[in-house]
Amino acid sequence: MITSEDLLTRVGELLAAHPPADTPRADFLRARFDAGLAWVHYPEGLGGLGASRTLQAVVDAELEAPGAPDNEPRRIGIGLGMAAPTILAYGTDEQKRRFLRPLWVGEEVWCQLFSEPGAGSDLAALGTRAVREGDHWVVDGQKVWTSSAHTARWAILIARTDPDVPKHRGITYFLCDMSDPGVEVRPLRQITGEAEFNEVFLTGVTIPDSHRLGEVGQGWEVARTTLMNERVSIGGMRIPREGGMIAPVAAAWRERPELRTHALHQRLLGLWVEAEVARLTAERLRQQLAAGVPGPEGSGMKLTFARLNQEISGLEVELLGKEGLLYEDWTMRRPEVVDFTGRDAGYRYLRAKGNSIEGGTSEVLLNIVAERVLGLPAEPRDDKDLAWKDLAR
Repeated sequence: MITSEDLLTRVGELLAAHPPADTPRADFLRARFDAGLAWVHYPEGLGGLGASRTLQAVVDAELEAPGAPDNEPRRIGIGLGMAAPTILAYGTDEQKRRFLRPLWVGEEVWCQLFSEPGAGSDLAALGTRAVREGDHWVVDGQKVWTSSAHTARWAILIARTDPDVPKHRGITYFLCDMSDPGVEVRPLRQITGEAEFNEVFLTGVTIPDSHRLGEVGQGWEVARTTLMNERVSIGGMRIPREGGMIAPVAAAWRERPELRTHALHQRLLGLWVEAEVARLTAERLRQQLAAGVPGPEGSGMKLTFARLNQEISGLEVELLGKEGLLYEDWTMRRPEVVDFTGRDAGYRYLRAKGNSIEGGTSEVLLNIVAERVLGLPAEPRDDKDLAWKDLAR
């Protein structure tokens, strides 16, 4: 069994062989991956050592002290939080060796081709088609709300491979090269003025069968692994005490007493407590992950994350009064990273509106919590046994 002392020894060896001050950033990250210190709970040879997930914090802290570079987790969050655990769970040995190292180092950015304009919140009703031709698949369709598609090299993609069976059973999961012919990315300008989201058109895109993840028709099962990890990565992010969206509000309250009123004070206290409860709950959830695959609890955390962000950003706008309505930069931008804390209060208020849609709509997540956490009866569904081709659209 790998202990914290074993990991500290390995970190010391890594730092001695590759001093952060003298080693190019990418070289250091590759060496860290090869030393098994990227994801310590992953298998040996794939960035880990088969250790407990909880020991990752030991490694991170020991490397942070001497200024070792990180892999810019916010820039490559979709790869780290969604693609990597899915590839680990369902990928072939060849796929794991090919994709995990450049993904973790940040050499290849990933995006998620799941949502479709015609499927709404019912992801399993997706209509993008993948037709097998020999040793490859030809994909045609449209995806929407795709974060980072404009910077991504690879995408996790689900497509319908059998329209003659019920919607959850005729889906297959693929790894799509975003640089291939037939992939077109168009920006979606948001209420903030920027375009971090995209719509993606797939026209005759050829994907080799070697880039299929899981069995044919197993795509919904594979996608559920992705979605559960996505919700944990969004709602269970590690932040310091009084970090995240509550930080600028608390700072403004302390630094500008002229803004204070009793009513706003009571609201701030309530939201500060809720933010701290959510932070501690997220920490407990990450500890539970050490025991296995994330469960529906991640949906609850993601629900809380969306609601709190919207309520806190609304309080901030009210606290700042006219100043809170200012928004300095309406320039059409294509950001690689969404920056909540480094922008105006008006930006935070507008951008937080998307939190209840991205990563699964709050309505869908409420159903998951009701059925899988609280054990309430499932909502009636009359389409579970219908072939996808016979569904009303």
